[in-house]
Amino acid sequence: MRCSATIRVVLVLCTLITTWYFAETMYPNKVDMKSLKRIFDNIAEEEPTKKKVEFSCGNEKPCPDGYFAFRIISGAGNVVGPSICFDNTIIMSSVKNNVGRGLNIALINASNGTLIKTGTFDMYFADVKPLLEFIKPVKDGTLVLVASYDDPGTNLNEEARSLFKEFGSIHAKKVNFRDAWIFVGGKGINAESSFEQYLQNNKETNKYDGWPEVLEVEGCIPKKSN
Repeated sequence: MRCSATIRVVLVLCTLITTWYFAETMYPNKVDMKSLKRIFDNIAEEEPTKKKVEFSCGNEKPCPDGYFAFRIISGAGNVVGPSICFDNTIIMSSVKNNVGRGLNIALINASNGTLIKTGTFDMYFADVKPLLEFIKPVKDGTLVLVASYDDPGTNLNEEARSLFKEFGSIHAKKVNFRDAWIFVGGKGINAESSFEQYLQNNKETNKYDGWPEVLEVEGCIPKKSN
């Protein structure tokens, strides 16, 4: 019995030795798995991590030196308020609790980017007088950023429309009940603005029930030289 057990142990050892010998003979350049893992780990560590680059105001492209970045989003129906970002600072939004239905306007110094003041003007329930008192005194070198919410045009009279036209708007003359409108212009620019979007309230094409879809515009505004 003892002899039989000894023979079985010897056979197992012989089998293991033979297997090892042929493996070494047939695969002399085999790669140790632990070493292979370390190689892949090193490659992963050397691979640069690709991160999404975020530009001022969340814009898709950066602005060159000497320019201000901006982004304006109109209100969504009568539910979500508009947003105005300038030089990477949100200056008007629902979160800041300084927007309202009608026209939301920010006045900014075009030379240094300083916020002069903001205002919200109800164009449905209120008259146009407060709006005129806000925009008539605007001085040369002032940027005018406008975002609509709900109804920007019902009580917008010809005097107010003409003032926005002087700021560079090409759509102010036709803004009406529940239209969507966003605009960046300025006093004394003497040119039509490149940053304006307008969408008419049309029950056949409205995205929301009774209101057109949200508008959005972003870009770079050159600083005004003194």
